[in-house]
Amino acid sequence: MATDDFFRARLEQMIDLRHPLAVLATRLPWSAIEAALAPKLAHQARPAKRARAEDLLGTHDLEFGGGISNAGRPRLPVRLMASLLYLKHSFNLSDEELVERWAENVQWQFFSGMQYYEPRLPCDPTQIGRFRRLLGEDGLEQLLKATIDCAVQTKAVRPAELERVIVDSTVQSKAIAHPVDSRLLEIARHKVVSAAKRCGISLKQTYVKEGKTLRRQAGGYAHAKQFKRLRKTVNRQRTILGVVMREVQRKRDADTAAVAAGGAPAHEATSQKAVSDLTMWLERAGRIHTQRRDTKNKLYALHAPEVECISKGKARNPYEFGVKVSLVVTHKQGLMVGARSFPGNPYDGHVLSAQLEQTTNLLQDQGRSPKQVIVDLGYRGVDADNPGVQIIHRGKYKSLSDQDKRLLKRRQAIEPLIGHTKADHRMDRCWLQGAVGDALHALGCAAGYNIRWLLRAITRLGMKGLFCVLSAMALWVLWLVGVASNLFRTARVTATHVVGSRRCTAPGTATTMMRCPLSVK
Repeated sequence: MATDDFFRARLEQMIDLRHPLAVLATRLPWSAIEAALAPKLAHQARPAKRARAEDLLGTHDLEFGGGISNAGRPRLPVRLMASLLYLKHSFNLSDEELVERWAENVQWQFFSGMQYYEPRLPCDPTQIGRFRRLLGEDGLEQLLKATIDCAVQTKAVRPAELERVIVDSTVQSKAIAHPVDSRLLEIARHKVVSAAKRCGISLKQTYVKEGKTLRRQAGGYAHAKQFKRLRKTVNRQRTILGVVMREVQRKRDADTAAVAAGGAPAHEATSQKAVSDLTMWLERAGRIHTQRRDTKNKLYALHAPEVECISKGKARNPYEFGVKVSLVVTHKQGLMVGARSFPGNPYDGHVLSAQLEQTTNLLQDQGRSPKQVIVDLGYRGVDADNPGVQIIHRGKYKSLSDQDKRLLKRRQAIEPLIGHTKADHRMDRCWLQGAVGDALHALGCAAGYNIRWLLRAITRLGMKGLFCVLSAMALWVLWLVGVASNLFRTARVTATHVVGSRRCTAPGTATTMMRCPLSVK
C-alpha cells in the first residue's frame, strides 16, 4: 500500500467508488491472476556462449552469458498489463488508443491498481503485444477464467446456470485484402525478388515495370467485365512468376552444390534468416503459381497462410476469409464461458468435444461442467462423441420433452451476442499474426465481453437496493392515499346523512321522504 503524499491526492479520493468499474476493480481476483501468470513471465535460462581466451597459463575455453540474467529494466506490474488487455477489448480500442486514453482516465488507472494519478503513458504500445505473446493461449484463458469466477463471486450468475450452455460458431475475419489472382501473383513476384536480393542473388530481369502494368490492367479489365483480356493478363503474370522462381531456384541450387563440393558459393548469403525467408517465399509463391479455380487448400494471403475461405450462408457476405471460432454462453444470462479458434475450417460437430473440454477447464474452480448443450443443426450426430452431455437441437424435436422444447426456443439468443462481440469487442477483424494470434484474439474478445457484462451486472445489482427502497416508499404512499380516501369517503357519507336528517324534520313531500328513507316511521 502506498503512503500518503502531501502534494497528490489518492485515486480513491478523486473518483466515485460506486462506479461499476471501481467496484469491479475490487472484485476481480487479481492475486489469483498474478499467481497464474507469474510462471509465464519468469526470466528464461539462456545457453552459455563459448569463446577462446588467453592468459598466463595459455589458451583455454571460456563460457559466459549462461543461466538466468536479472539485468535490464524490470518488468511492469502484471495487474497493469492484464488490466490493459481487459480494457482494450472491453472498449474496442487499438494498442495506441488504449495507452492514450489510460493516461487521461482516472477510473482506468484505479482499475489497473495505481495509487495516484499518473499523467503519462503506462507503457509503449508494442509492450502490450509482447506481453500477450508471453502469456500465450493458456494465459489468456486464465484472464477469461477470472471473469467467470468474478461473476459467480458477485452472485451475478448462479453456479447451477453454468451447467446449461449454448454453443455456436462464427468466422473471425483476418486482416487481409480480398484475394484476387492478379494481386497475389504480383505480390508473390515482388516477395521472391526481394528475398533473392537479400540473399545476394542477382537476377537477369525482375519484371518490376511490367508487373505493375499488368496488375493495373487486370484491375481495369475486371471492372469493365472484359474477362477474356483479364485471363490473358493473369496468364502473363503467372508466366513471369514462373520465370523468376526458376531462375532463383537454379542459382540457389548451384550455391548449395558448390558448398557440398567444398567450394565457395557464387552468391554469399547475408544471414541464415535470409536463406530461410527465401525458402519460405519460394514455397508460398509455388502454391500461388500452381493453384487454379477448383484447387483445394488454396493460399489466400502470402503473409497469412492459415486463412481459410469459410461460407456461413450469409446473403450479403457469402464468403469470409479467416478462422472459425466457437463460442459458449450460459443459457439464461449470456455469460461467455468458452471461446476457441479452430484452424482448417472443420465441421462444427467435430469440434464440440474440444470446445466443451475448454469450458470444463474454465469452470473447474466452480465444480461445474456443461450438462445440457443447446446447438443448431450443424452439431447433430455427435452425441456418441460427447458422453454425459445432453445435446439439444431441433433435429430431434419430436423426441424432446416440453422443458427441452422451451429451452430450445432460446438457442438464437447467442446470435446477438456474437454480433456484439464482433462490433464492440474487436472480433470482426483479427490483426494478430499466425494461428496463435487468432487463438489469442478470440480469447481476448471473450474476456472483454465478460468485463462489459460484469459492469452491467454490477449496475443492476447495485440498483436492486434502490428499487427496494423506492418500492417501499411507493407502497407507503399508496397506503396513505388509501387511508385518506377512506377518511374522505366516511366524512362525505356522514355529512350527507346529517344534511338529509335536517331536511326530513319538516313535513315533507315524497321527494323529501325518498332522500331520507330512515326518517320515515
